[in-house]
Amino acid sequence: MLEKLIKDSRALERAIAGEELSYNDGLELMQYDNLFMIGAAADWVRQKHVGDTVTFAASYYLNYTNVCAASCQMCAFYRKGDESDAYTLTPQEIERRVGMAKELGATEVHIVGGFHPELPLEYYENMMRIIKKSHPELNIKALTAAEIFFIARLTHNSVKEVLSRLKAAGLDSMPGGGAELFHPEIRDKIVRGKCSGQEWLDTIEQAHNLGIKSNSTMLFGHVEKPEHIVDHLIKLREVQKRTKGFITFIPLKFSLENTELEQKGLVTSESASTYDLRVIALSRLMLAGCLDNISVYWVALGKKLAQVALSHGGNDLVGTAFSEEIYRAAGKGADSSVLELANMVKQIGRQPAQRDTFFNILQKF
Repeated sequence: MLEKLIKDSRALERAIAGEELSYNDGLELMQYDNLFMIGAAADWVRQKHVGDTVTFAASYYLNYTNVCAASCQMCAFYRKGDESDAYTLTPQEIERRVGMAKELGATEVHIVGGFHPELPLEYYENMMRIIKKSHPELNIKALTAAEIFFIARLTHNSVKEVLSRLKAAGLDSMPGGGAELFHPEIRDKIVRGKCSGQEWLDTIEQAHNLGIKSNSTMLFGHVEKPEHIVDHLIKLREVQKRTKGFITFIPLKFSLENTELEQKGLVTSESASTYDLRVIALSRLMLAGCLDNISVYWVALGKKLAQVALSHGGNDLVGTAFSEEIYRAAGKGADSSVLELANMVKQIGRQPAQRDTFFNILQKF
């Protein structure tokens, strides 16, 4: 039925036929005027590859520091070391927060922070050991590829050495942050003091080769153009073909409040919901058959739009986001419970299920 309705888009025809979409196909879909058809195609492809279950994890977010040597224009979270609200957690504070995570029912602890210019590698190793000693069953999903690259440079170690030592200390998996957008033309406008797109890709590939799986992300809805979105998706797809190390892809909507991009007037409003849905649908179509988990980050989108996004290719809601601070700093503070997320899914007629970090189903509702 869907094939008969698609009459004026070669890219959508190719997607429905199960063919890998090219760069030009991606550009066509970013500019195609019928969002309904793109969403319908993405939903059809989603159902074909992963069925009707919508998953989510019970995840606790631990931001170990907001002190950062970088000063990215799209970030409202970072602080310099001499600011009054700058902080770095002690081992005792980390242990206490992880205890809270367990009380909340979390199965994973999601650890990210700023690029602290003084913390030694031993700080991160000690963090992993503390968590594993008290809560060996918790999955430690910690440190983005951008953080790993920074730590390697700061401590004069290779990326491989840093990753190997952290894995030995208890690192189980990695989040997908720090990717932003890879293309240097746009990355230089939103990132300051962070690794290049290629350095991020090289770092994550080394992690995958060491058996450390990760999420992947893309920050959209700021000053990018369609070609930057398509370029980013293709580069992730190429890494995934080589390593099979990405667990899921999370398109992250840019949150404007309190960022330098807002203060300088470079971005005056957040992206339209129609644009958000197009990016999520395109992600499903471009990555189909290669990276089949497309996560909808409800913290950034809001719960209502997240429900709509699940009918535009999404099959996962990321997680409960207990204690999330980065989007909170940009005016999007929220957390949720497993039951709330399950009800969100039931309201749109899909099957909710709690998963672990690696998408193994823990319980259905």
